Amino acid sequence: MRHNEGRMSRERRMEVYDLMRCKARMYCNVSLKGSDDVEINDRGLPMIGMTLFLREGPRSFKNETIVAEIFQKEWAKMEGCRFVVAHSNNLTFCEQVKLMCLTDILISPHGAQLTNMFLMERNSSVMEFFPKGWLKLAGVGQYVYHWIASWSGMKHQGSWRDPNGDHCPYSEDDRRCMSTYKNGRIGHNQTHFAEWTRNVLTEVKAIKTQETSMKTRAATFFGCACS
Repeated sequence: MRHNEGRMSRERRMEVYDLMRCKARMYCNVSLKGSDDVEINDRGLPMIGMTLFLREGPRSFKNETIVAEIFQKEWAKMEGCRFVVAHSNNLTFCEQVKLMCLTDILISPHGAQLTNMFLMERNSSVMEFFPKGWLKLAGVGQYVYHWIASWSGMKHQGSWRDPNGDHCPYSEDDRRCMSTYKNGRIGHNQTHFAEWTRNVLTEVKAIKTQETSMKTRAATFFGCACS
């Protein structure tokens, strides 16, 4: 499929991702609710699912606890927000389908665990993180999840690239440094992460509030919403 995507129109491409999303939910017996249903809390506000999706080893966060605390603090300030920390290596496929179905904002390092992000609804958001050195040396492949977000009707909210990392004995733009940076781990910037998260949460809340009031999910999501 990947090699044929370039020949598809944007509309056709999103229809294909919608179909895969629905087929995965049906296979995993994830509840498909009525197309007008939006999960709301007891005050009538739409729920926002925010997931910190972690990985082990290369391109993992150096301090998962601190990173989780940063996002959790911002989550606590937003009424109607649900925050989940999950590890990609201990979830079955169907557990990932359920998790993505409940996720509006996916926060994760660059890596294969992001492949199933298209299982989120359209208009969901992705926040991606990279180790030092990738921007200059990793090539166009580093943008694959940016492309998937666009193809499947989601919004890639940008990337944070760690300015610090392992030392390379060559100049930092020397391609030989990629062997050092490829499997680097990712630090954190508390101020930037917090501000970035606030902005994304505010934007997603506005989108979901509008969806709730206008009841357009039937036309937008082809009846594939879930609980």
